[in-house]
Amino acid sequence: MHVFITGGTGLVGSAVVAELINNGHSVLALTRSDRAAQAITAAGTAPLRGSLSDLDILRQGARQTDGVVHLAFANDFSSPEALAAGVAEETAALTALGKELVGTNRPLVTVSGTPWVAGRASTERDPLPTEGPVGGRGRAVNATLALASHGVRSMSVRLPRTVHNKGTGGFAGMLTRFARQTGQSSYPGDGEQRWPAVHALDAAVLFRLALERGEPGTAWHAVADEGDKVRDIAAVIGRKLGLPVASATAETFGALGPIFAADQPASSDHTRKTLGWEPKQPSLLADLENIVA
Repeated sequence: MHVFITGGTGLVGSAVVAELINNGHSVLALTRSDRAAQAITAAGTAPLRGSLSDLDILRQGARQTDGVVHLAFANDFSSPEALAAGVAEETAALTALGKELVGTNRPLVTVSGTPWVAGRASTERDPLPTEGPVGGRGRAVNATLALASHGVRSMSVRLPRTVHNKGTGGFAGMLTRFARQTGQSSYPGDGEQRWPAVHALDAAVLFRLALERGEPGTAWHAVADEGDKVRDIAAVIGRKLGLPVASATAETFGALGPIFAADQPASSDHTRKTLGWEPKQPSLLADLENIVA
């Protein structure tokens, strides 16, 4: 399969590109810069110059390939306004990609976060939030999945709050950056809230499986660790950086504070049984041992 991918040079995207190539697929990757184009070419893929806001380029990429994996996102969480702008850009991009694929029965695999459900681990059957800081992403993904009734094999891979590799990435990576900046490894509230996690290389396998086998309109959970307590995550970060570990208010963490403070474990039982996905890489707490002071 010849696959068009957005976000192919990121933590998850680079792993997905390698996974696809290593399993006999070819890749056309959206690239915004000369450096990104060089990295994509070195990885054995073809670059398509443009950004997520270049809707004509996105349509071109979808038109000349057998399927699409969408991973790109602005990832600017510095303010509610910046987050909203990133959501709006992604929504327009998904709309353009989806319209281009209507009636083709080609796969369109997009990404979202795992939802949170009070009192239990969320499952693939639980709906995404459509209100709040990331509600716009939920609405965009729901619209993409609805294209299953219009001849698009649309799917969503739901990533947990931390996708990690070699001690970096995701919400845990943000905690590490906050710790370096403030001189303290902080966690919101009492730290009892749980965050799910997955290694980037394991997540990449699931994207490939969904692309190859997923049914239209389905959602899959890329969850290896159902939920580590944030206090335990902060404890490893503090130990590796030689910093004190202490509670902080949710506001300390900016626009994502309310999400940071939420208890949000997630299950992947259905995904494992249906697609045969089995995570094999180190857990989050083990991988955080790679942090260098």
